Amino acid sequence: MLPTLSTAGESLSFRKMQGLGNDFMVIDATESNPHLTPEEIQAWSDRHFGVGFDQLLMVETTQTAGVDFRYRIFNADGSEVAQCGNGARCFARFVVDKGLTDKREITVETASGVIVLYVREDGWVRVNMGHPRFAPADLPFKADGVQPNYELALEEQTVSIGAVSMGNPHALVLVDDVESAPVASWGPQIEAHGRFPERVNVGFAEVLGDEAIRLRVYERGAGETLACGTGACAAMVILRQWGQVGAQVRVELKGGPLQIEWSGEETDPVWMTGPAETVFDGEIPRSVKPAAEGGHVESD
Repeated sequence: MLPTLSTAGESLSFRKMQGLGNDFMVIDATESNPHLTPEEIQAWSDRHFGVGFDQLLMVETTQTAGVDFRYRIFNADGSEVAQCGNGARCFARFVVDKGLTDKREITVETASGVIVLYVREDGWVRVNMGHPRFAPADLPFKADGVQPNYELALEEQTVSIGAVSMGNPHALVLVDDVESAPVASWGPQIEAHGRFPERVNVGFAEVLGDEAIRLRVYERGAGETLACGTGACAAMVILRQWGQVGAQVRVELKGGPLQIEWSGEETDPVWMTGPAETVFDGEIPRSVKPAAEGGHVESD
């Protein structure tokens, strides 16, 4: 029996889930659309006054032939984004565990395209994340054509980055030691850099060998997180293009490991495999006020 958080008044049912510490509030909107406001999402994301989460996931029906569900993702700040790898795994476990489907291979429509999720018997989820897109316009990123590296001017220095879209934009910085990497200072500067019109997720990667890397990610709209599935895919793809890793890589994040596979061919999909777990079920009032000014919204 799952623990349940209950509240009085007009309320909305949800499930709290996590994948490697990247945590989510998941809502079944297949019967009706609750039409959430950014203020509600911001308030619920607060870890002192709300549920506490990095992203809110919406399970919706779809009119697209051959697709099982529609999947929407909202950051803790209320902004909607196109893709989230850890969220995709939680989404798959949610629809299976809640009995919304009896399939183990689930096709899902996202704002960045259709993805396929495979729920294994051990509960882990393998996700076809689609193929990487390197064209600057696909991120979007202001640059003159595709390059293996880009020079990006920050407040006090210029850094070299790789850039790719995995359904959402990613920049990667290669570092010698991920623990001492300047995530807190460079992360916000790169995330909001003028060359990324829609902001960007920022990865800091340390190569351990041909089959393993360590990674920290500063996510747009959330700050540094314990894990980022699309960030792990982006890091592996960029490092593979740089000749730093092979076709199968264990990505070690603060929340735990993910297995990422990619052939190296731009038209081939990136595969991500990892866990997804339920934390508790609950209900939350609809009539909420935004989190108090200065209130802390913790990142994953």
